[in-house]
Amino acid sequence: MRAMPTTLIEPQDLAGHLADPQWAIIDCRFDLARPDWGAQAWAAGHIPGALYAHLDRDLSGPRTPLSGRHPLPSPAVLAATFGRFGIDATVQVVAYDQGAGAFAARLWWLLRWLGHSQVAVLNGGLAAWEQAGLPVSAHPATRAPRRFTGSADEAMLASGEEVAAAVSAGALDSGAVLLVDARSADRFAGDNESIDPVAGHVPGARNHPFTGNHDAGGRLLPTSQLRGAWQQTLRGHPPQQVIAMCGSGVTACHNLLALEVAGLPGARLYAGSWSEWIRDPSHAIARGPETAR
Repeated sequence: MRAMPTTLIEPQDLAGHLADPQWAIIDCRFDLARPDWGAQAWAAGHIPGALYAHLDRDLSGPRTPLSGRHPLPSPAVLAATFGRFGIDATVQVVAYDQGAGAFAARLWWLLRWLGHSQVAVLNGGLAAWEQAGLPVSAHPATRAPRRFTGSADEAMLASGEEVAAAVSAGALDSGAVLLVDARSADRFAGDNESIDPVAGHVPGARNHPFTGNHDAGGRLLPTSQLRGAWQQTLRGHPPQQVIAMCGSGVTACHNLLALEVAGLPGARLYAGSWSEWIRDPSHAIARGPETAR
């Protein structure tokens, strides 16, 4: 029996399962500047049978004065959402977005966080699906709800308190902890910040923009290339020392996906990320490009 995909799936492979009730397809298209765009795009046309998951409403919890922009949902609420999407322990899930998988990877990580490993991101997203000449439908999709049960694996997370303690102890400078920021180099440096109210990065963090994980068409780089690029970021350290972050804990999941595809598992997510870090005025802030360590 062919193994179920747990990281990536190609469009042609997904096409053979559109009528399979044991496969759930979730459309995660989103635009931070236009929060309603993804749902509108889904209504206009989606992979047949795909349901829509909204980043703010379905894949994030309520914001608080101390949280980042996309806090994690509570495990109970998230499990109820997955059940509403017709997912249980027997279902293979495929997530996709408009292209590179930055938002689909969030759903991928959330399912794994609750113990569901049968989830894959569509390589290249809807763009690759359409380029392959595969069908798109505007017909509203439905799935019968199922009972999703799962428990959160807290070992997959790093808290803001842990990150702050690592900064204070010099663990990022020594390499005992590798805090890897998925934002673009200009946002990391603090040269161009149009989303969060404070620019810069956590002192000692390393920069590995998630856009370096994929090619111009939004497909993840071949495994050997991904591994080589990540080994340059790791600089001889094991991936288990990595804490992945970004602006709000979304594109960091793309880095976690890339590490898995590269055969370098074990990194954790700082879910609050930069937008949570800057909520605390006692937290130090650095600006400028990453310095070699």
